[in-house]
Amino acid sequence: MNDLMALIHQGESQKIEFKEAFGKEVIETVSAFSNAQGGRVIVGVDDSGSLVGVSFNNELLQQYINQIKTQTQPGLMVDIEKYVLDGKVILVIGVGEFPIKPVSFKGRFYLRKANSNHLLNLTEISNMHLQSLQLSWDSYPATGVIWEDLDVEKINKFIKRVNQKGRFFLEGESKQCLEKLNLLTRAQGVTQAAKLLFGKDQTLYNIHIGRFKTPTMILDDKMVRATLFEAAEEVMRIITSHLKVAFEFTGSIERTEIFEYPIEALRELILNAIVHRDYTSPVDTQIKIFDQMITFFNPGKLYGDLTIEQLATDSYPSRTRNKLIAESFYLTGDIEKYGSGYLRVRQAIKEYPTMSFEYEESGDGYVVKIAYDKQRNHLVKPDVESINEGVNEGVNEGVNEGVNTLFTYIKKHPGLRITQIAQKLNVPAKTLERWLKLLKSQEKVEFKGASKTGGYYAIKSKTDHSN
Repeated sequence: MNDLMALIHQGESQKIEFKEAFGKEVIETVSAFSNAQGGRVIVGVDDSGSLVGVSFNNELLQQYINQIKTQTQPGLMVDIEKYVLDGKVILVIGVGEFPIKPVSFKGRFYLRKANSNHLLNLTEISNMHLQSLQLSWDSYPATGVIWEDLDVEKINKFIKRVNQKGRFFLEGESKQCLEKLNLLTRAQGVTQAAKLLFGKDQTLYNIHIGRFKTPTMILDDKMVRATLFEAAEEVMRIITSHLKVAFEFTGSIERTEIFEYPIEALRELILNAIVHRDYTSPVDTQIKIFDQMITFFNPGKLYGDLTIEQLATDSYPSRTRNKLIAESFYLTGDIEKYGSGYLRVRQAIKEYPTMSFEYEESGDGYVVKIAYDKQRNHLVKPDVESINEGVNEGVNEGVNEGVNTLFTYIKKHPGLRITQIAQKLNVPAKTLERWLKLLKSQEKVEFKGASKTGGYYAIKSKTDHSN
């Protein structure tokens, strides 16, 4: 009893709904719960959480169970428990998450979101069904497409990139390699993913890119229709061709280029649009470039149970609409880690002080906006305190893997120059210079000898001296 009162006092939520009496709204909510994570409808309580009670007997109990079963498809079996609070009868109707979704109520499909029921459209119904079967649209056969419709040169280039990255090893004929990745099956033939990745002709989708002076004044207009890897490169090329570039001279021979937007962030957003869009939608992916803003519109809302609020965190779950496409981009190294793209975007724009990163669901699609108030025209100089903190974490706690790896390598191989370390660690010299600057500021390493013949050495700590 006390547990039920505590539940009522918490109010309506993702898994709790109040109803004053049993009726069609109760069955609708039960179906919505079954399409989410399950839940309980508490009957005999009004919206404010006040107890109003219901009339009830054993005959009504069976009647309610039968109504729910016959008006839902597949028919839901529920648990109904009777409680008496303050002399009033309260019913608790519980239902679990149904394994094969979606469940309908009188031919309509609902999903519980927060504290309300959301009516699903056809696309959401299809996605929910595929997800419940642990399938994705891109794993289905591409009707009318045969092996000869695929570009073998593109396939071989993909196989080479996969093997170079080393996350998976492919050997054998091109067909065998694609079969290993389920991009091609002997039973069903060419998948939708294979068609999008390697097809000779691409007619399934478009990426529309516009350069706008105002919302109605278009300065340039491009349409990209290509296989996905090529589309990613072409879209990146078009966007960067419209970016302003600032130059900073720091005293070195070479000038430093500072792009209007962080290139890493733009690439992540382009890949995100290509990998996660809803390819069953006829709507184009739309990229609009304004003077101080770029927007990305993609058909298809967030997939599965992923929410905007979760995306705002640094540990959001990965939900993949197109599993085979996502895996292909992961194996080539274009995607570093599932569920980390937005984290990398946020990290990249930290160096752009006035830049914002926003995203929301809009209609049947998803919109991302990256914008700034003032263009960055010089390198951000980190303060000493943040440098020390970063080095301490990187070296002593292993947070910064690159700095930690470099420091360990110098301790084991003292006296090497940057060019030699770069070859051994396969890290660009400029990156090593930044890491060494951090280590030197913390007095972890030092350079000894002449500029052309000397090298880097680890500085012994007091603890080392005392041993």
